[in-house]
Amino acid sequence: MILNDTSVAITGAGSGLGAATARRFAKAGAVVACLDLNQEAAQRTAAEVGGTGYAVDVSDTAAVEAVFNDIEATQGVARVVVNCAGVGTAARILPRDGSLSVDSFEQALRINLLGTYIVMNVAARAMTKTDPLGKDGARGVIINTASVAFEDGQIGQAAYAASKGGIVSMTLPAARELARIGIRVMAIAPGLFETSMSAGLPDDIRAEILKAVPYPSRMGEADEYAHLAQSIVENQMLNGTVIRLDAAARMPIK
Repeated sequence: MILNDTSVAITGAGSGLGAATARRFAKAGAVVACLDLNQEAAQRTAAEVGGTGYAVDVSDTAAVEAVFNDIEATQGVARVVVNCAGVGTAARILPRDGSLSVDSFEQALRINLLGTYIVMNVAARAMTKTDPLGKDGARGVIINTASVAFEDGQIGQAAYAASKGGIVSMTLPAARELARIGIRVMAIAPGLFETSMSAGLPDDIRAEILKAVPYPSRMGEADEYAHLAQSIVENQMLNGTVIRLDAAARMPIK
């Protein structure tokens, strides 16, 4: 599938990986809808790429449906959807103060996993309305964002790892189910990237973490994620799998 003149929706487009993907896709000629919980951030990216900005909570089904209906009316059904919306939580299962850390676990699952599922569901329903393209009868591509934490979860990442592991686990069954419609489903599992989530890391912790990154031994750049997302869209044989984008990193215990 080519991006030129293609309607695209990107969640978490207000910053980081989502914003970088919006920029790259727009440069390739796509018409981009930028979705983010932060309306100002969504509109800022949209203004930069000549697209449309939407404020939406991805865990709110009605809100997601309303946004996709508007996207369909203004730029056509989004044939490419990239889910970058998510939160990074850090909480131990057994905190030192003995408290019950359920709230952060529930939040991570609701936004990262349920939000991804809702957007995928709404997007796929919209894609079924489109005409198939090319010799393979393609209708669309959905790219979800996991994390290397699904395999390498560190102490304090039980909630985050569980939410990202859920995204990984539903990749193949989703791809198999939606194959009959001509929709591909992929997941990217980034390692350590320069995003708002990593911006607050103290220098000593950052240096320690980078010891686990063989080559290149640095934080990933958001456009490197976007580049892979573009490759997935353009390569019709990429379907139903998870790609680790991590410079061969394996995270330490903590």
